[in-house]
Amino acid sequence: MNAIFTVVFLLSLLVITIVAPDKLLSTLLAGGEKTATTALTLFCIYAVWMGLSRLAEKSGFSRVAAKGLKPLSRRLFKTENEGALENIAMNLSCNLLGIGGAATPYAVKAIGELEKDNNEFAQKLLFVINATSVQLIPSTVIALRTAAGSGAAFDIFLPSLVCTVISTVVAVLIFVGAHKLKGKRKKRA
Repeated sequence: MNAIFTVVFLLSLLVITIVAPDKLLSTLLAGGEKTATTALTLFCIYAVWMGLSRLAEKSGFSRVAAKGLKPLSRRLFKTENEGALENIAMNLSCNLLGIGGAATPYAVKAIGELEKDNNEFAQKLLFVINATSVQLIPSTVIALRTAAGSGAAFDIFLPSLVCTVISTVVAVLIFVGAHKLKGKRKKRA
């Protein structure tokens, strides 16, 4: 992927050098400024959410959330591993709030716990759910739209909610169905 971006950048650089050489430096500087602004905005968003997730963990709120999500998680992920269930609950909570960057460490911890139990099903299912970008509140996108000067940054809420529900439900159903089909094939063999 890096090679593709490098080629696109170099071709763009070549075209602007030929077409409008007087705009080359100003265009590069403007792009760099926008990139730095976006990176700083993302840094601030993640700093806030990571701080809140850490506070939730220290205050015990994550354990309360994990207890609330535990029956569903236990049934869905087919595990009794308390550490895995707590990390799965925190991962899902962060993702539901639209802070995928804060959710990643919890997913890594959950996968580690699930590896101890050799629970390949739960590992794959957690990956599938994370890949569908499950979220109720797309807070990162809303914050980026606000930072970019959008007058209606929250307009993304309903379409995002509809898409995340459909993609997550379909992906989980396909995964579970494929897993059951694989189990039936193993029994026949």
